Amino acid sequence: MARGTAGSGAMHGTGSDALAEDDSDPLATGRFILLHSPEGSSLWEGAFRIVTYIRARLEPEIGNDALLGSVAWAWLVDALNDRGANHTLAGGTATRILSESFGSLEGRPAGIDVELRASWTPVRGRVTSHLEAWSDMVCTFAGLPPLPEGVASLPHLRRN
Repeated sequence: MARGTAGSGAMHGTGSDALAEDDSDPLATGRFILLHSPEGSSLWEGAFRIVTYIRARLEPEIGNDALLGSVAWAWLVDALNDRGANHTLAGGTATRILSESFGSLEGRPAGIDVELRASWTPVRGRVTSHLEAWSDMVCTFAGLPPLPEGVASLPHLRRN
């Protein structure tokens, strides 16, 4: 299982508008889980199944958009297609979460998050392009802009 937070991606850079005010809070978080059944599964139509989860905090004007779920799903489909991650049986849910705090927690600001839970079967068991696509999705959810063609990302070094 891979687990990651956005902030360093091979295909995404950090835009000043995408940086969190508090560096300890990730812009997005997610999980990439690879399931394997040596005998194969008729439900998966293959020996492997990828299950993913991505969650990101959104700006209120974006989080309140009624099309947010469709956009989140399109990010998944686009990332898989852009990386040439051939797959079948893709399915999932996109959830918008509005959080309001009360009582002893009422000092916390209200927030809107989006979650995408999805799974698909990779064709022919090659998963490298699927992991790269997932990484791109986490960066997209975090609001990190794509790097221009021909520009390489340098590793981010944090000094304490």
